[in-house]
Amino acid sequence: MQSHTVEIDAGTEPATLRFAARFNVAVPFIDRHLAEGRGAKIAIHTRERDVSYAELAADVNRAARALARLGLRAGDRVLMVVKDCPAFFHVFFGAIKAGFVPVPLNTLLRSSSYRYMIEDSGAAALIYSPEFASEVEPALRESGPALRHALGTEGDGGFAALQAREAADFEAVPARAEDDCFWLYSSGSTGQPKAAVHRHRDMVVTSQRYGVETLGLGEDDICYSEAKLFFAYGLGNNMTFPLWIGGTAVLNEERPGPASSFPLIARFRPTAYFGVPTLYAAYLQEFAHGKPDLSSIRRCVSAGEALPAEILRRWHVETGLWILDGIGSTEALHIFIANRPGDVTPGASGRLVAGYRARILDEAGREVADGESGRLVISGESTARCYWRNPERTATTMVGAWLDTGDTYRRDAQGRYYYCGRSDDMLKVGGIWCSPFEIESKLVEHPAVLEAAVVGRADADELVKPEAFIVLKSGQAGDDALASDLLRLCREGLAPYKYPRWINFVGELPKTATGKIQRFLLRQPQSTPVSVDSPKTAQSR
Repeated sequence: MQSHTVEIDAGTEPATLRFAARFNVAVPFIDRHLAEGRGAKIAIHTRERDVSYAELAADVNRAARALARLGLRAGDRVLMVVKDCPAFFHVFFGAIKAGFVPVPLNTLLRSSSYRYMIEDSGAAALIYSPEFASEVEPALRESGPALRHALGTEGDGGFAALQAREAADFEAVPARAEDDCFWLYSSGSTGQPKAAVHRHRDMVVTSQRYGVETLGLGEDDICYSEAKLFFAYGLGNNMTFPLWIGGTAVLNEERPGPASSFPLIARFRPTAYFGVPTLYAAYLQEFAHGKPDLSSIRRCVSAGEALPAEILRRWHVETGLWILDGIGSTEALHIFIANRPGDVTPGASGRLVAGYRARILDEAGREVADGESGRLVISGESTARCYWRNPERTATTMVGAWLDTGDTYRRDAQGRYYYCGRSDDMLKVGGIWCSPFEIESKLVEHPAVLEAAVVGRADADELVKPEAFIVLKSGQAGDDALASDLLRLCREGLAPYKYPRWINFVGELPKTATGKIQRFLLRQPQSTPVSVDSPKTAQSR
């Protein structure tokens, strides 16, 4: 087998992926397209310009040379606080090609978080877009001596200027498929983020298993992701998937949402759209004022948070398209359980993606029967090797070949998986385990409700009961009558013990930058909630 290549044996089930002994993943994702005749094809669309595969390859090589000229050593970490633009591709794959480890960071963080990640990673370099200077630069002033280089992407002394002075050729540093390649920090939905260490093979596995074999993406596809590139979901959607298939990515530098996305969809006509439930809900609300032309889209995907069945139903009615919901994680790199074209079950995360295995375990670690809920653990070739400098969490989360997802699931007899909630979000009401997601899905069925989150709260007798936080659609009023209506909906549609004892109408739900609801913030002490069983049934916050 030639160096840096992957053989895909479709004669096995699932298809076998064989990696060359010498394998630097930048070669099949970047260099391969020139050898296959795609040099003139557009790899990236942005508002300002298009980038061909030949231009992309040359700029990745220049970035590799520029990083090497800084005097970085093999394995040095290169932190990236870079917006969704071609420079992200250049730095990420340039670092990999030169034998360094790129670490994309959430671009919405504050200075204290960047300071933590600089120190935690022991990074030698940090590259950032000027838009984020106000939060990055204070962190740089307080960083230790390990960080030897900090460069903005723009300006006379910026990374782009260094890159422009370099030659457009670079031979990839030798590596193996199992070698460490890049890191991604978890979103920190339950506390301080952890760095998941990924290998060279991992991006190939997710791009082939999910992008090609599950979604059916091919060279003619144009991908557009609302999830940003720093997020594992967005990294696959809008960089590794299109590069793996020889397709095209549409990049949005601005905040995701209808105002920035509708014009891009109209202009570049993507065929695959990747969103999160919050944005699908926002789009549905926006459709009342005007609907964009979505006729180019053939695949709609959702992840980051479980998709309520009612949002799926409304989207299909409005657009004629099915949303393919799935579950993935930073540690697994992308989606490992998914609905797929022609096989969509409302309320289900879907079936296993080829190449992955799953088990559902009880509190004693025993596998449960179909229909029973338990802790979901998965196994696959894209899972992270470890958490950086965190042996305790590595030992509890990555047990042998199995990754503890932290999610509670049940599986039906047909092999479909149903999300019940984060394991630490599950409620025990009256001695019976209760899924907050089930209650949330019922609340979202109400035509006035945009989003809902449910957590546990102790009542006057110190017994845990469900509490609901409701975001309403624009123009809707959160009053006693609506609270009573929501209570009736839950009592009629759920088991008797599952109805929320408190209902709070709120302007928004606390979320990570990747769209996950931070329920632990809702569980923190706030103003005294009002019980729906008392004369006054609701309050706004």
